[in-house]
Amino acid sequence: MRRFSQRNSLVTLSDINITPLLDLAFVLLIIFIITTPLLTQSIELKLPHGGTPEKSKLNKNDIRTVEITSTGYYKLEGKAVPLAQIIRQLAGEFRSNPNLVVYIRADKDSRYDFVAQVIDGCQKGGITRYSLRTDPTPK
Repeated sequence: MRRFSQRNSLVTLSDINITPLLDLAFVLLIIFIITTPLLTQSIELKLPHGGTPEKSKLNKNDIRTVEITSTGYYKLEGKAVPLAQIIRQLAGEFRSNPNLVVYIRADKDSRYDFVAQVIDGCQKGGITRYSLRTDPTPK
């Protein structure tokens, strides 16, 4: 019996405890779930005041948003894209979806030329439905 008891003390533990690994995986998952929406923020724009709140309900899939900073930096749906590529992409989407509406959000200090280039590109691509976005006038 003595040999048998000595042999048991020499046997190594071959099981891995995965509970700490699962805890770590869940913590990382929660961190990514919380931080992902914070990474998809739009440009900080100061929109001009005016206009009225929108009353018509549009399908979210039919809306594309172009943002323009005061320095002429363009973003399409939150991604930095050159103007020529924005126009090509919008024209292509308009061919497949004739209900497309382009929202143009320009900083109130941006040059009119930046906005006019987007409008001109939309018109050349056949897009007739676009909206210059503003902050509604406070009551």
